[in-house]
Amino acid sequence: MMKAVAPYLCVRDGAAAIEFYKTAFAAEELQRYEHEGKLGHATLRINGSLLMLADEFLDMEELVGNVAPDTLGGRTTFSINLSVDDADAWFDRAIAAGATVIRPVTDEFFGRHGKLRDPFGHVWSVVTQSEAN
Repeated sequence: MMKAVAPYLCVRDGAAAIEFYKTAFAAEELQRYEHEGKLGHATLRINGSLLMLADEFLDMEELVGNVAPDTLGGRTTFSINLSVDDADAWFDRAIAAGATVIRPVTDEFFGRHGKLRDPFGHVWSVVTQSEAN
């Protein structure tokens, strides 16, 4: 039984999203289920934490409860905080895989931090905590 909070992303082209997360964040695919020729559900592990995702099903929005950022004009209502050992390396790998820079990695009061948008519209904060935090 899962005992953690895990983000559940809605995307367009779930298969491509999985490949992006594998390349950008070294994701490990744990589960994948197809539904009507689309990604019905997938569970990934990224840096020890779970991330779930599925393709957008606009005809079932009232049952699913969310839509992909593309449907919201490229906006999203949240960001994902990814704590890592080397924010610069993780950030650079994600950019090389196709993410776009929102804010470059810089020194903050809590450590190294950068913000990016993945190709599916989701926003990620990549953070390495300082020793004091």
